[in-house]
Amino acid sequence: MPNKILIVDDEPFNLDLLEQELMEYDYILERATDGVDALAKADSFAPDIILLDYMMPKMNGLEVVRALRQSERHKSVPVILLTAKATQEDKVAGLDAGADDYVTKPFDSFELLARVRAMLRIKELHDRLEEWNQSLADKVRTQVQEIQHISRLKRYLSPQIAESILRDDEDLFKTHRREITIVFLDLRGFTAFSDTAEPEEVMDFLRDYHAEMGKLIFKFEGTLERFVGDGIVVIFNDPLPCENHGCKAVSMAIEMRDRVQELRVAWTKKGYDLDLGVGLATGYATLGTIGFEGRMDYSSVGNLPNLAARMCAEAKGGQILTDQKTMSRLEERFDSEAFEEFQLKGLSRPVKIFNIVGMKA
Repeated sequence: MPNKILIVDDEPFNLDLLEQELMEYDYILERATDGVDALAKADSFAPDIILLDYMMPKMNGLEVVRALRQSERHKSVPVILLTAKATQEDKVAGLDAGADDYVTKPFDSFELLARVRAMLRIKELHDRLEEWNQSLADKVRTQVQEIQHISRLKRYLSPQIAESILRDDEDLFKTHRREITIVFLDLRGFTAFSDTAEPEEVMDFLRDYHAEMGKLIFKFEGTLERFVGDGIVVIFNDPLPCENHGCKAVSMAIEMRDRVQELRVAWTKKGYDLDLGVGLATGYATLGTIGFEGRMDYSSVGNLPNLAARMCAEAKGGQILTDQKTMSRLEERFDSEAFEEFQLKGLSRPVKIFNIVGMKA
C-alpha cells in the first residue's frame, strides 16, 4: 500500500508547493489548513507521516504535536515540523513537544524528501516491532494459558494421566490387561470421626491428610486412581510402565504408615482416634476408561482390585496386608508376619494373609 502523507499549512501556496514536490512519488496526499483541521484529518485519513507547519491559526504546530502525542491512535505517527522559525530554541521546543524532525523554510526539496523517506523507514521498523511484540505477547499469553491448563489438569488428575492426556496419548487409556500392583488405603476410625466433627473440620483434615499422602504417591511414581473420602487407590505400572512396581508400592505403603504414626501425635491431641490400614496386591487386571462421553475416569476392574480392597478392609491400624502370591515376590526385601487364612467378603476361597512389617535390614 502507498504511504499516506498529511500536509498541514495555513498558506495555500505552501500546500501547493508541498503537493508538487510529493505527487511525483507513490504517496497518497491529504491537506489540512489549520491545527484543528489537522487533528480531524489525522482521525479520518490515518496518515503514515505528517508534515506540519509551525505557525498557524486556531492551533499552532506545537499544540497539534502535543495533542497527537496524547492520542493513543496517533502517538507514534512521525511528525516533521516545517517553519521559518529557525532558532535553536524553536527547534528544541518543537522536538520537546514530540516532533520527530525539523525542516526550515524555505526548504530544499531533496532534503525534505530524504527526511520523509527516513521517517517512513523508521515508522515501518516501528510497526514491524509492534507486530513482533504483539505476536510475542500472544505467544506468551498462549503459553501461560497452556501452563495454567496443565496446572489445573494436574490438580484434578494424577500427573501421569494428565500428561498422557496433553500428549493425546489415547492408546494408554484403551481397555487393556496388564500386571500391576494396586494399593488401597483407608483410615481406621474415620466414620466415627466424621459423625462427630463439623463438615468443615472434616474437609480441612482430609485436605491436609491427602497432601501428605500425595507427596509419597508422587515420590514412588504411583498413579493416583481416585480419592473416596478418606480412601485412596494407587496403581503402579499403569498407564505408564514402572519397574519393580511391587517393591515401590510396598515402600510407599511403609512410608505412609510411618508418616501417619507421626501425624497421629497431633491427631490424638485434637481427639482424633485415627490410624492407617493398607491392602495391596500384585497381579493382572483390566484397565482403561469407564464412564460416558461427558465424564470419563481411568480405573481398574477384576479380581485383583477386589482382593486388595478386601484386605484393606481387614487391616487394622498400622497394618499393611497382602496375599501369599504377592508376598512371595517381596519376601527377599521385606519382613512380614503370616496370619491365618481369611474368608474375605466376596471371594469364594479363603486367602492366606501377610502383614508387611518393614524392609529387611
